[in-house]
Amino acid sequence: MTSVIEQGSFEEEANEYNWAATSSGGRKHVLILGDSISIGYTPHVQKLLAGKAHVVRPLKPDGSPENCGDSGMGVEHMDRWLGDTRWDVIHFNFGLHDLKRITPGMGVHSNDPTQPTYNSLEQYTANLDKIVVRLKQTGATLIFATTTPYPEGVTPSRIPADAVKYNEAALGVMARHHIHINDLYTMVIDKLDAVQMPVNVHFHQEGSAVLATQVVTCILEVIDLANA
Repeated sequence: MTSVIEQGSFEEEANEYNWAATSSGGRKHVLILGDSISIGYTPHVQKLLAGKAHVVRPLKPDGSPENCGDSGMGVEHMDRWLGDTRWDVIHFNFGLHDLKRITPGMGVHSNDPTQPTYNSLEQYTANLDKIVVRLKQTGATLIFATTTPYPEGVTPSRIPADAVKYNEAALGVMARHHIHINDLYTMVIDKLDAVQMPVNVHFHQEGSAVLATQVVTCILEVIDLANA
């Protein structure tokens, strides 16, 4: 399923930016994979690592940022996103699109919380395992970011407790593969009112900047950029 831009996402504005031109310089190569939440914090990460690392994310043919969507998209498009660059660090996340509710048989977003998730926990876990196996082949240091929390009543429908369940499943996969964790969920769960848009999964610019500081901290913990 191609990801649809959801209301409140920075993705709505991001298409106006020249993302290829804003990639920071540096000898180290950092790839950020994820949904619109990661689109929101990528420019802040680029700014914080300017001159130290070349920070990029997948782009569409028109130069706008590509939403990596659900884990199924990750399995399908990973080779294209990785390209032939020798990545030093890959920071990745899948989950927010996996757990949203859809109308069975139609694959379209649903605002009904009684409808099934786009990917079951079992399918999500299987997809993540395939993604990690492929990412490990790059030789890059991998960092998995947990799915960020959200309040009740968001649209398309997402049940807040599902973020916990899907994160637990993801952490199980990462533990088996010995992958570094960036626990964004825990970082912001007690400060959503200050960093997130009301009744929305998305973060305002100040909130995205907060997420970016944690992303950068995790990157710096796994790679030496002092002389990059």
